[in-house]
Amino acid sequence: MNEAADLGVVEAAGLLARRKLSSRELTEACLARIRERDAAVGAWIRVYEESALAEAARADRRRARGEAPLLCGVPVALKDLYAVAGKPLTASSHVLDVVPRRSCDAWARLRAHGMVLLGHVHTHEFAAGGTTDQVGNPWSLDRSPGGSSGGSAAALASCTVPAATGTDTAGSLRIPSAFCGTSTIKPTRGLVPLRGIVPLARSLDHAGPMARTVRDCEPLLAALGGLRVDSTQSRPLRRIAVSPRLGELDPDVADGFDAALSALGARVVAVSAPPVGLDLGRAPLDLLCAEMLAWHRRFDGKRELYRPSTRGFLEYGERRGLDPSERAAIQRRRRRDAARWGEWFAAHRVDALVEPTVPIAARTRGAGYDVPFTDFAEISLTHYWDWTGFPVVALPSGVGRRSGLPAGVSLIGPPRTEWGLLAAGAALQDELGVPSPYGR
Repeated sequence: MNEAADLGVVEAAGLLARRKLSSRELTEACLARIRERDAAVGAWIRVYEESALAEAARADRRRARGEAPLLCGVPVALKDLYAVAGKPLTASSHVLDVVPRRSCDAWARLRAHGMVLLGHVHTHEFAAGGTTDQVGNPWSLDRSPGGSSGGSAAALASCTVPAATGTDTAGSLRIPSAFCGTSTIKPTRGLVPLRGIVPLARSLDHAGPMARTVRDCEPLLAALGGLRVDSTQSRPLRRIAVSPRLGELDPDVADGFDAALSALGARVVAVSAPPVGLDLGRAPLDLLCAEMLAWHRRFDGKRELYRPSTRGFLEYGERRGLDPSERAAIQRRRRRDAARWGEWFAAHRVDALVEPTVPIAARTRGAGYDVPFTDFAEISLTHYWDWTGFPVVALPSGVGRRSGLPAGVSLIGPPRTEWGLLAAGAALQDELGVPSPYGR
């Protein structure tokens, strides 16, 4: 029965609906897999075994009454930024240690669908980095799982849970998905509510689902967004342009990108680049650090408890001293850039852009907390789409023949095109496959 932990969201939901599997059996299988594998990986910061089994029992009773939605009884991991009433919340830090009285809106929606909370998984401290170095990458434990949602991706890749949540401010859903060979969607900014989620930079933050496959992300996004999955919302992506933002790529990443372009075939078209700056300079960093500093002022008396890299973000924000007029100018530039991209998509009848998710393979773990701003390679492609707020589907593009590590590819669309991107991502994944560090 422990093999039930290998099931994805849609497959598990189908077995639960047909009463071929109970939520208790599925939850017990995941808990057993955590005991088997997570001592080495370290993705989980807290496991709520007793309450998870109680929630699974409630889900089984709900199914027996014929009242269960699709996700009822499916286990999920929450990034340790998502508040759950009555459970600890720490942001993987010694600075924060609270027990919220109210759950975040995102978890409240998943709970209403009957999902079973297995526990919280690690984040890079306060989501301020792309490494999550306290967690091992299941593909090679000496490598970073990426960040900041590294615990979520590592838990998925090690098959300890079929579904997880994350956040994304400069790439934090997509970077770990690329490094761990899992899938995600960063939805249009604002689609998934942020209330009750510990922020990094509120105007840049996105929340979203993570899973091993793109198809598994679809019902999770619908639940998180308070939406009904409607196939009429999805139209085929007929024209896909190669991103004009490509730089130097690791050879294994380049191979994966070539494989994705080959699979997309004739839909890939050549068009001119948009009349918008492709290098954002320090504006995103200035805004991120200013917003981060404002929220973290409540912990000024605990500054020595932060990891050095996180403390460096706050100190940069203080040195930069972004004033209200500068912040307003940055936000105006964001709106202008997003509008120009939207106009470009429409004028060229482009449905999506394709680009590698991260230009490098997972780096050796261990130094990500030493100093700030050492993850520019990780965020170099991803951060742009937090700036615009556009939706992005990210999925594995293959496993490198040199490194033996996964690489990733992303499909980017204009606002509110999530369902088309998900459909195209799922079809692309059918061609590229779903890698596993365990050989399945």
